[in-house]
Amino acid sequence: MTDHYTKEEPFMNQLSNFRVEPLTKKNWSKLLQLFGPKGAGANCWCMHFRLNKSDHEEGKSNDGNKNAFKQLVWENKPTGLIGFYEDLPIAWCALSPREDFVRLQKSRVHRPIDDEKVWSIPCTFVAKEFRKYGVSVELLKGAVIYAKKQGIKILEAYPTIPTQEKLPDGFAWIGLYKSFERAGFKIVDRTSKHRPMVRYYID
Repeated sequence: MTDHYTKEEPFMNQLSNFRVEPLTKKNWSKLLQLFGPKGAGANCWCMHFRLNKSDHEEGKSNDGNKNAFKQLVWENKPTGLIGFYEDLPIAWCALSPREDFVRLQKSRVHRPIDDEKVWSIPCTFVAKEFRKYGVSVELLKGAVIYAKKQGIKILEAYPTIPTQEKLPDGFAWIGLYKSFERAGFKIVDRTSKHRPMVRYYID
């Protein structure tokens, strides 16, 4: 991926050009550009939480997960948001009704805390060249704005609070708590000490 920002001006000062839009058939090619041939890593294709473990592992071969995800998009199911810097796709967050995520339904530490209708953000992804610029915070703020427009009342996520100073990129895909905190999310459950449940209640 080629960056489109000027070296003279730090990218973080140009985040006013950042926007989000829902994934659809029309911008599927942008997701492919962002995710690359490995589907954002290990041939996941954002299906980790949408499938049970065995089906997800099986789907890593022969484009199984990719095709399953594409089918959701072609069926106009809500899947998530792409973050753009100008016209360059640089970030992604899954965003769907909680019940669409099979693994959340089976989770022992992230059980529903009430009967409220919530939409979950179980994973995020930022292109390597654009990490550590605050993109994830802007992505989450964009998700809140999108949710308001769609009439979604509660956003929920399950980010990590690292136990070490530097967290390997491979462990950051569930989102960092500090990013959610900066975007206005609040902890609502601490069943998991290092994976709290956070929510954003939309007025």
